[in-house]
Amino acid sequence: MDQSEQPSITDPSFAQQVQKLHQLTVYGRWLFVTFLWVLIAPICFWNLRSEIVLWQQYFTWVAVRYGLISHPLSTLGLSFCIAMTVSVLVWQSRNILMGLPQSEKERLEKQVSRIRQQGPTHPLWKIICR
Repeated sequence: MDQSEQPSITDPSFAQQVQKLHQLTVYGRWLFVTFLWVLIAPICFWNLRSEIVLWQQYFTWVAVRYGLISHPLSTLGLSFCIAMTVSVLVWQSRNILMGLPQSEKERLEKQVSRIRQQGPTHPLWKIICR
């Protein structure tokens, strides 16, 4: 693409499409986190059910520690769910409070340009360019 063919960053429709792509990225990340909590977390909690009953009767941090140590896959699964949730929260909070970093804006702009260039054959074209 030549410089003359590239859409202007000041073009309102291009800026709107970049915003749509960013919004789609946010929804995608939260959908992934929801997917983790709906599919992985219940399996992990089910594996920890005997420990959870014990924690409800006699809660101590030592009981929690040993319960998690004795179920490493459940601990890993829950840790992954928590880590991804915190990661998306921090990422989105940074974007809200400080705005998108320049590198992220450029990445989104390049991606919108590729979507526009490919046209209706791109899977995101209907969502972004409509």
